Amino acid sequence: MKTATIYRLLFVTAFTGILFSCNKSSSSTSNSATSNTSLQTASDDQTQASNESDLAFDDVNISLASNNTVTGASQPSAIRHTEIDGPGGDSAQAPICDATISVDSTSNPRTLTITYNGTNCALNRTRTGSVVVSIDSGVQWRNQGAVVTVTFNNLTVTSLITNKTIILNGTHTYTNVSGGSLITLPNDPGGSITHTITSSNMSVTFSNNAQRTWNVARQRVFTYNDGYVVSTTGTGVVGSTTGVSEWGEDRFGDNFQVSIVQPRVISESCGWQMTSGQVEIINTFGITTVTYGLNASGAATGCPVGSATYYFELSWVSALNGKTYTFIMPY
Repeated sequence: MKTATIYRLLFVTAFTGILFSCNKSSSSTSNSATSNTSLQTASDDQTQASNESDLAFDDVNISLASNNTVTGASQPSAIRHTEIDGPGGDSAQAPICDATISVDSTSNPRTLTITYNGTNCALNRTRTGSVVVSIDSGVQWRNQGAVVTVTFNNLTVTSLITNKTIILNGTHTYTNVSGGSLITLPNDPGGSITHTITSSNMSVTFSNNAQRTWNVARQRVFTYNDGYVVSTTGTGVVGSTTGVSEWGEDRFGDNFQVSIVQPRVISESCGWQMTSGQVEIINTFGITTVTYGLNASGAATGCPVGSATYYFELSWVSALNGKTYTFIMPY
């Protein structure tokens, strides 16, 4: 199979990064500017943190798949990213465009260190800092139940579109629940591979220098159906709420939680777009529901044709006045 296809799989994002940055129209009168601004800021922060965390784990997948000493494969997998990131990434020594990977296969635990060095090939952001993958001796990532530790060390990401910077630190537990290698899925009709990501100490530093600690509990299921399909759900429980993917405090010190109500599904056959899914962001301002895979009228749709695109519907029930605000925007 084409290695570029695998890289596309590993590099897809969980959310659209411009989710709350567009101009919007409302179905009812807007709340105070302070409430709206705070809501958008908190939602933007959560979106960026979730995006960059998932992208870092996509890089972890690449580093694991590129090193046969930790995957358990008989041969190393040469994964490239030129089709996704542009020219400059077609190097066996640098499978991640804006990073280098160093391997310590003699110590216990063994380590893969991803060191970021600046602007990615797509020229839309910069990343510095490092991500360290620690693998205990005897653990092979492709085996069922294999666990590795993933540590973010001042992973600093700046969007060159919004000029927003976020810094991630902390330790995650990454588990290959089902076992298996993503490379084998095209030859395994009906098969699936399940990974989980958990953390109770992911530190997030926002652009105003506020620092918060978040909890993470996500599951990603990889299948193949006319191309790769990635389905993400939350596995956390907060109070009586299940399906929670992240929770903690936002930059304002207010508690929040994100629940994936319907799995967020990304499909290769639909141009690697999010074809369906629904999440709820609950914070002091109320409940914000985001529904994906819609047309411009807000109805569920199939794959976009030609220049058409998907839309999401954002519905916010204000905790201040009980009103519902609905917006439909492209992504």
